[in-house]
Amino acid sequence: MVPMFKPLIEQEEIDASRESLEMGWLGMGSYVARFEQQVHALIGAPDRHVAALSTGTAGLHVALLLAGVGPGDEVIVSAFNCSADFQAIGWVGADIVFCDCEDDSLTIDLKKADALVSPRTKAIIVMDYGAMLCDHDAVADFAARHGLRVIHDAAHSFGSHYKGRPVGSFSDICVFSHDPVKTVTCLDGGTIVVRTEEELRRVHELRLLGMQQPASVMYRNQRAWTFDVERVGFRYHMLNMHAAIGLAQLGKLDSIRDSRRGAALAYSAALRGLSSLRIPAGDFEGMNPFIYPVRVPAEQRDALREFMKAEGVDTGIHWQPGHWFALWKDCRAGDLSVTDRVGHEVLSLPLHSKMAPSTVHKVADKLHTFFARGG
Repeated sequence: MVPMFKPLIEQEEIDASRESLEMGWLGMGSYVARFEQQVHALIGAPDRHVAALSTGTAGLHVALLLAGVGPGDEVIVSAFNCSADFQAIGWVGADIVFCDCEDDSLTIDLKKADALVSPRTKAIIVMDYGAMLCDHDAVADFAARHGLRVIHDAAHSFGSHYKGRPVGSFSDICVFSHDPVKTVTCLDGGTIVVRTEEELRRVHELRLLGMQQPASVMYRNQRAWTFDVERVGFRYHMLNMHAAIGLAQLGKLDSIRDSRRGAALAYSAALRGLSSLRIPAGDFEGMNPFIYPVRVPAEQRDALREFMKAEGVDTGIHWQPGHWFALWKDCRAGDLSVTDRVGHEVLSLPLHSKMAPSTVHKVADKLHTFFARGG
């Protein structure tokens, strides 16, 4: 079976895991400090600050708290998105406002978002998707025009560039995911990028049960025994072993990015002639693609998935739209016609770091076979 996801676990990750365990400091420590430093160097933004967290979802929760979002507020978010974004909005007691996505990029449609802004709107969440980025210049203009905070969910775009600028270097608050299937994994983990030292201080408290324990102490594999707690906090810190694996992954980021872009380009070349299949546009320049999404006629998608599975190829669906779920079906929303259509058509093909060309060809050949038979 060709899996939908396949983490890149090589000798470097195994050695890093063993070394971190042998150190004997299992909590947040020196590996976490090094991981944060390397992510900061990667995004190349001296005016930004990086903190490592337990998950990207934790990062979304913390980002909303930093943005001052709470009960009575509204957050605009694309309905075509991961449910983590919707859950995080609920955790701070705010109301979700669903916006449609663009038909080509599948990212939030800012033209439709304009009509959704209300006196209660406090923030907007924008998410890059698969191998496509939001129009972040337009996002910044939208936020400035309406006086909103922006939370950039960059779970799909770690190591990518927008108009030559590293993702994470330009957004209001940016959140990365390093979960088991992401392009750079820490087993599980996330990073948040903030603008000010005060926001960084708040993240440090929020991620460690509200404790005002200096991160610099824990980064020496030590801890303070006396400290104050002034705010509610969470158990959202990253562990040393997770950071050690992340460091091993960062050391091969160039090869990860090149291989994933190469596989995406190979898919596009092999599938371009299939009239029933809609493939991502562009050449993925500057991108570190997370998934390769295609769109198929809605009436054929289930049959195609069953055919691919029988032929030894796993596929995925990213995602079911948020307003299709029972928990969020009554949220305020605009016209979601594109999202509804995309939700029935979208299909993710396997994409791995250092994916063998023969694997890409196998997947593409199966697709050609299915459509040649008429579905």
